[in-house]
Amino acid sequence: MRVEFGVLGAVTAWDEAGQPLPLKGPRHRAVLARLILARRRVVPVTRLAEDLWDEPPGNAVSSLRTFVGDLRRALEPDRPPRTPPRLLITEGSGYVLRVPKDDVDAWRFEQAVDSLAEAGPARAADRLCEALGWWRGPAFADFGDERWLRSERSRLSELRLHAVERLANARISLGRAAEAVPDLDAHVTDHPWREDAWWLLALALYRSGRQADALSVLRRARSMLRDQLGVDPGPRLRRLEEDVLQQADHLDPDAAAASVDRVWAEATAAYEGVLGSRARTRLESTVGLMRDLAVTGGGGLEAARRHRVAAVAAAEQLDDPDLTARVIGAYDVPAIWTRSDDPEQARWLVEAAERTLRSLPPGAHEAARCRLLATIAVESRGALPVGEAPSGAPARPLQAAGQAEEIARRLDDAGLLAFALNGTFMQSFRRAGLAGRRDAIGGEIEALSAHHGLVRYEVLGHLIRIQARCALADLAGADRHATAVDELATRHDLPLVSVFTTWYRALRTATTSSLAAAEDAYEEAAGALRGAGMPGLERGLLPLARLCVRLRHGAPLDGVDEGADWGPYERWVRPLLLAEGGRAGEARAALRAVSSPPRDLMFEALWCLTARAAVAVGDRDVMERARTQLLPAADEVAGAGSGLITLGPVAECLAVLEGGPR
Repeated sequence: MRVEFGVLGAVTAWDEAGQPLPLKGPRHRAVLARLILARRRVVPVTRLAEDLWDEPPGNAVSSLRTFVGDLRRALEPDRPPRTPPRLLITEGSGYVLRVPKDDVDAWRFEQAVDSLAEAGPARAADRLCEALGWWRGPAFADFGDERWLRSERSRLSELRLHAVERLANARISLGRAAEAVPDLDAHVTDHPWREDAWWLLALALYRSGRQADALSVLRRARSMLRDQLGVDPGPRLRRLEEDVLQQADHLDPDAAAASVDRVWAEATAAYEGVLGSRARTRLESTVGLMRDLAVTGGGGLEAARRHRVAAVAAAEQLDDPDLTARVIGAYDVPAIWTRSDDPEQARWLVEAAERTLRSLPPGAHEAARCRLLATIAVESRGALPVGEAPSGAPARPLQAAGQAEEIARRLDDAGLLAFALNGTFMQSFRRAGLAGRRDAIGGEIEALSAHHGLVRYEVLGHLIRIQARCALADLAGADRHATAVDELATRHDLPLVSVFTTWYRALRTATTSSLAAAEDAYEEAAGALRGAGMPGLERGLLPLARLCVRLRHGAPLDGVDEGADWGPYERWVRPLLLAEGGRAGEARAALRAVSSPPRDLMFEALWCLTARAAVAVGDRDVMERARTQLLPAADEVAGAGSGLITLGPVAECLAVLEGGPR
């Protein structure tokens, strides 16, 4: 059982369902608080006695043993007799609390604040709002002014005050100044010595259209500082008062936006006037705009997809293979998901790229040739076969990926190589168990792009590595990449990235938290996906996630909606639902009709679902097929390579297959 500990308020502990554990009296809680304070280091019994009593009694050691025994029973109520404790451990002449950093609210709060050092305002506001919600009162609230707690309580209180001010600053930066005012007003009332808080409150009021109130706050700050501390306001506060009086332009964010709008209008007008009817230049410029539009959000992605086909068709009409190659290849938008949003359009684009390749003179236009080959590899995701052709040669998409990568490395072109490696990634699903290979691809893309300033491909590299580290059961590594990619997305205005990181965090919750918490996290993630313009990712994903959560937690499937839209996953889900519903005959028939899942990010997960159904009805042929397909991934986590869902270790599924029908 997972136990979470809370010290941001009264000292307490909760079980997996969020219910408080019975920690008995204040001495028991004091022992627990002192061990948490030690941060996974051993606290000698003599030191514990000195901290808990001003003058330790003669029976202090035996009393401590009693307290520790009671705590162990409360923290691990189901631990069998005479088995060693897992959390509160005896080491040498002392005790230590061995708990993960995420399981103590104060440690988690500190990590959250530290991780936002370079985060943009949107990410910072969301994360800080969540983290500040973990506070239930003053730190270690039930222990007054104990000497052994003073420095830690002071440190945590300062960290919280900093977080409150950082949250207010983020909200002001996001144009939500009025929302920041009430919390800041209460904050300066409780902590009048904090000049940064006064500065933020005055700025928030000014940006809310309350110039007189902003000036009143600045004058109140001056009076407070003089009367209570005997000091004058610092230069930052004095400068803000002057700027507010003069209505300085830099205090108004709308002025900067108006300046950007003016530059855009003038530049586009000049562009139209100079180019006139130069069709070729206009066409290539249009593709550049489509490439930028594709990463701005749902509507932009859908519009870019639609206009891209029109641009390629127009280029082909001009009967200029080199131009067509540039138009096709210029749309080098990083692709992370392996199921196409529009398979028919993808197939058309692949055919157009193949036609253009045949039209290019041999031995020339190597960069254009590379881009066309990479396009074939990327657009063939989920639409064309991957693996071996009947002749034994590599299938065309896999071959195209290899040729594109070879040309890009020979030309020593970083942008080309990043695009080609995207194609290599898309074609790295020829069998199960290749998460390590994809992690290496993502690592190369990430390092290459960071070195050459290719921000969107740097994002891609991090997203690939989130998926791969999840498959390899390295959630700490996935966390690092999720934090890095969120910061990049905020800094460079790439909103679609949050779809993938929100789903990753739902996966993480499904792995580490309760069934109810996991279901709530997936509901939130589904909201992030709606309207994102990625139907290939969206359709059927939420019901599949719910099913996987219930299976992972051993919950009954009677709450699963069989009539839900399972999208592309329906044929692999149906046999299991039939088997679990007691309809063995129908389940066997459905299994006989099922084919091998597509070789993509869901490959192992869908085979595990099929394997469960086969075991339930005793279909040994399907069991053997599942075992053969899953065996190369024995060290990976089923489904987690998607960065979206998880069914737990593949090894568990293989063990069930070895055991035969239940």
